Amino acid sequence: MSEPTTTIKVNSRQPAVLTILRIALGLILFWKSFNFIRDTAIAQTLIEHTGVGVFSDNAKVLALVISYLGLLCGFFILVGLFTRIAAVVQIPVLIVAVFLVNIRTMGENKFEFFLSLVTLLLLILFAIKGSGVFSADEYFRRGAAQDRNTKKALN
Repeated sequence: MSEPTTTIKVNSRQPAVLTILRIALGLILFWKSFNFIRDTAIAQTLIEHTGVGVFSDNAKVLALVISYLGLLCGFFILVGLFTRIAAVVQIPVLIVAVFLVNIRTMGENKFEFFLSLVTLLLLILFAIKGSGVFSADEYFRRGAAQDRNTKKALN
């Protein structure tokens, strides 16, 4: 028997790598949203610093909506349920965070900028790729297919 090629080795590990990245993305969103909920003044101040009048005028409401939406989407991405939808919902929030908030304060805190940028890129990746093999979406998809096959076999 011949040894598997490098391509086969990489492809066999790809679902595990994507799953780890998806879980890390979900944890990051969940953690940041939890911090914003715990101290809404932080989120409110960040929204006010965007310099956009509509955002600044409604900073309190936006901070609340963004925090709870991030918590919910972070949980969905973490478990792999409705991953594409959750990623698409979070992409505009991260675009504002990267280009209107964190790029202005990059001199003070480079970590926040790079964390937001990586999070945005991962959201785009999972909006395109979906949740992957090891996810709640796939679990429910397989269960529904098995139910259809069972019903066909019984009839």
